[in-house]
Amino acid sequence: MTVKELAEKMNLKIFCGETNLDRTIEGCYVSDLLSDVMGNAKSGMAWITLQTHQNVAAIASLKDLSCIILVKGFEPEEDTLQHAVEEEIPVLGTSQQTFETAGQVYQLIC
Repeated sequence: MTVKELAEKMNLKIFCGETNLDRTIEGCYVSDLLSDVMGNAKSGMAWITLQTHQNVAAIASLKDLSCIILVKGFEPEEDTLQHAVEEEIPVLGTSQQTFETAGQVYQLIC
């Protein structure tokens, strides 16, 4: 499944990265602890988090993640968006809780 397909099926808001929505999602990682994501997320995964600061874009780029999905209505900070655009990482959002978001992603990509 691509980021674009996931965004459409889950009605996710696209904050940035419209030109990279063709990335394939090869799994999902759910964590708000940045060191956990750095140590355990795999390339191609979507990352579900409530963190909004620019370090999420840096880690998503470092780990070659397919996208970042922000939950609970959180929106990325301006410097996060700038960094995500530079690193070509789509940042998406939903008002849903983490649990519901992870469940939907699981059902759609597995």
